Amino acid sequence: MRMACVFVTSFSLFVACSDTDNSKQESPIMEEAARPVPEPIPRMIRPEGDTEIKPDLNQVSAELRGIFEHIDENIDSHVMNLQRWIQQPSISNTGEGIPESAQYVKGLFDELGCQETRVFEMGETEWGSQGNPVVYAKCDEGADRTILAYWMYDTMPITQPDLWNYPPFEGQLVEQPPFNKVMIGRGATNTKGPHMVAWNALMSIKEVTGTLPVNVIFVAEGDEERMSLGLQKFVAEHSELLEGADALFFGLASQGASGGATVWGSSEGCVNFELTTSGAKWGRGPVYGDIHGGRKRAVDSPAWRHMTMLASLLTPDGNHAAVEGFYDNMVPLAKIELAYLEGLADKIDLKVAARNIGVGRFITDDPLEYLKMARYGTSWNMDGIFGGNMYGGGAGAILPSKITSKHHIRYIPNMDGMDLAQKVRAQLDKNGYPDVEMNVVGNIPWSRVNYDTEIVQAMTKTYEIFNIPYTPPPATESMLLAGFGPLTCGVVSHSA
Repeated sequence: MRMACVFVTSFSLFVACSDTDNSKQESPIMEEAARPVPEPIPRMIRPEGDTEIKPDLNQVSAELRGIFEHIDENIDSHVMNLQRWIQQPSISNTGEGIPESAQYVKGLFDELGCQETRVFEMGETEWGSQGNPVVYAKCDEGADRTILAYWMYDTMPITQPDLWNYPPFEGQLVEQPPFNKVMIGRGATNTKGPHMVAWNALMSIKEVTGTLPVNVIFVAEGDEERMSLGLQKFVAEHSELLEGADALFFGLASQGASGGATVWGSSEGCVNFELTTSGAKWGRGPVYGDIHGGRKRAVDSPAWRHMTMLASLLTPDGNHAAVEGFYDNMVPLAKIELAYLEGLADKIDLKVAARNIGVGRFITDDPLEYLKMARYGTSWNMDGIFGGNMYGGGAGAILPSKITSKHHIRYIPNMDGMDLAQKVRAQLDKNGYPDVEMNVVGNIPWSRVNYDTEIVQAMTKTYEIFNIPYTPPPATESMLLAGFGPLTCGVVSHSA
């Protein structure tokens, strides 16, 4: 209930920030006589849960309180809406359930009453891969303000099924210490949960008042886990559909267990690529296909060459690139940003933060250095490596003819993803690996947000009404990232 109410309040306060007199546009509350009175049934979900954070409803209008009451009364059906959404797979990397999910999302926008809804088939993208469908909708309420709401309906694949205690596509409600009741399912937090909360909240507003307080443009992509390939093409070809938006909103369910939250809107750049070492290109080792591993006594191994190649591109700890010019063009933190991180450093417990994301410890034990890495750092990650015998357990003597590793580099202002890829290519050649193939899969540039905006003020005011602890963002344009830690709850970005 709380997240839905936060969403409703933020949108309402964003409208209140306007200098325009909207008194003539107030929507009448639907008469009680027009609504059928349902039979009372036992609730499956307690709207308040076990939270100790209580909102001050004296600070909101009677109309908002009526919407909150409606959400409380319908909490069970709202939760079941999310369960049904989780039960529909939508894995972008394999394509499982993607066409069905695009139609599912379109149906949600149709049910909301959007006048225009459409599924755009994206076809071949800039990087050669087929883009997944983008779902567009526009709800024109005749309001003065327009919110552009970003959704992603795709999820990651189930790469470690043995670690799931419950089926990933059922959305079961279970006890998960330290919480009495949670929903388990792929996409429950990233990001079917937050988007369904938003949809439930918008439906509640319309069911109570008959109209939304703002116009809403929805863009839902099915490629977020694939470098937003389809979305990039959609924006390039249909930018006119996004015109008139006053702000962009993207909500995440990352509120800390203690209730703390924050507001962020910047995004680092990200370039993805594959590196492949093969006997055919090298001219040594197996050149036509894998051979028996016993032949290694007299035959070179492309796999071992791949390992030495990777080691030549990074420092021994794997945390810094050993690529000439890699860190050129990095803009240092501004004084106001550094001061902001220094304030956060006194409040973070690195042991708790590490435990929350399932790691033994961070690269550094210094809170400020950790925050500088997490909120304004670069990284070069190896996402996976494959080739040869990939079956767990047992034996299998294979000398692979080819091995491929997948990578992504996250970068900040004023670095450029394609420039970084070119520098990696040049370093490979310089290090004696001209035969290693490099395939760039995609690139998304960085963006920064100005936090001195009305929609950010609406979000922080909402936190105050709901007594949610938060650290105010820098009152300036900033590139500080969310950090994916226990401090994050909402994501807000201004379009200007």
